[in-house]
Parts: sequence; C-alpha cells; structure tokens
Amino acid sequence: MMKQIEPQSKASVENILDRIFAVRQINRRDQHTLMAALLSKDSLSEKDRCQINRVYEAIQKGLIRIVD
Repeated sequence: MMKQIEPQSKASVENILDRIFAVRQINRRDQHTLMAALLSKDSLSEKDRCQINRVYEAIQKGLIRIVD
C-alpha cells in the first residue's frame, strides 16, 4: 500500500526542482511529490509544470539519475 502524499506548497516544489537540477539526481520521494503536484487539483504555475516536465524528460534521456 502506498502512502498518501501531502500536497506540497509552491515554495517546496520550487525548492525540489532547484535541487534536482543542481545535483542532476532525483530520489523516489521527490519523484512522488512532483507527480502528486502534477496530478493534484491545486494549481501549479505554468513555469512549475514546465519545469516538472523537463525533469521527467531529462530522466528519460539519462540526464537526471533516479537514486534511492
């Protein structure tokens, strides 16, 4: 059973994105948090949505590594 992820504030989503791009790594918790933010009914800015999509594209290209 997966844990329910609490909605994240806009600031924490931005902090997560900044860290991911800085270290070029994403952990499973951050991955779930970003996915929950994308799927939530809370509004994300267009910039944040684009940044999250960039993370997932970079993962697919091997530019960002998933770590546990």
